[in-house]
Amino acid sequence: MIRYDEENFFEQYANMPRSKYGLSAAGEWHQLKKLIPPLNGKTVLDLGCGYGWHCVYAVQQGADKVLGLDCSEKMLAQAKTRNKNPRIEYKLCDIEYYEYPEKSYDCVISNLALHYISDLRSIYKKIYATLKPCGTFVMNIEHPSFTSGVNEDWVYNDSGRPLYWPIDDYFFEGQRLTNFLGCNVVKYHHTLTTILGGLLSCGFELTAVEEAVPSKEMLKIDGMINELRRPMMLLVRADKQV
Repeated sequence: MIRYDEENFFEQYANMPRSKYGLSAAGEWHQLKKLIPPLNGKTVLDLGCGYGWHCVYAVQQGADKVLGLDCSEKMLAQAKTRNKNPRIEYKLCDIEYYEYPEKSYDCVISNLALHYISDLRSIYKKIYATLKPCGTFVMNIEHPSFTSGVNEDWVYNDSGRPLYWPIDDYFFEGQRLTNFLGCNVVKYHHTLTTILGGLLSCGFELTAVEEAVPSKEMLKIDGMINELRRPMMLLVRADKQV
C-alpha cells in the first residue's frame, strides 16, 4: 500500500488547505496557471492528479478530453466525488507504468508528483512521445534546495523559531527519507541539472522556469513569510516543437 492510501497519512493530507479548498489554497497556483497554454478544444493528461483540481480546471478552460492518473485509490475516490465531469476520466495507474500513447495529448500537466520518481529522464521521454507536435508540458516539482534539505526541515532555536534551512549531499541524487505530515515518506532528490538538463536532452524547449513565491495575499498567513527564505517548488514549462 502506498503512503497516500494509508488511513492516518491520508487523514492528515485531507486536512491540508489545498485538499480542502483546491487551487485557490495552493501557494504556487498564481504562477503555475500562467504557464498552462490555452486549452480550448485540447486533450490533457494530468500525471499524479490527486483530487483532480487541475483536471477540472482544464475542463473549465474548454479542454475537450482530460485523463487524470494517480496511483492512490483514496485520491481518485476524492477526485471522482469532488471533481467529476463527463469530459474527465480518472485512472488508477502509476506514472511510470502508463502506456503514453504516441502523439495523443496537447498538454501534459504534473503537479508535485515527479519528486516521487527515481528516473526523471525516462518519464520525460515518454511525455515527449505522447505530446502532439507543438504540445506543452507543465510541471511543478519540489525544488532541489528543498529535497536536499536535511530532513526537509529548518534548524530551530530553543523557542522554536526557524534559524536556517540546512542543505547537504546536494550532488548525491536519489532516494531521501523525509518526514511529511508526521509520517516517513520516500522521495527522490534531483539536481537542477538533472531536472532541466533532462528536459533539454529529450528535445524539449524550455519556455519558462520559475521558483514558487507566495502571493501577497498568502504572505498574510502565519508562517508563510518563511517561504521567502528558500524555494520549495520549481515550476517549468517545456514545449515540443515538432
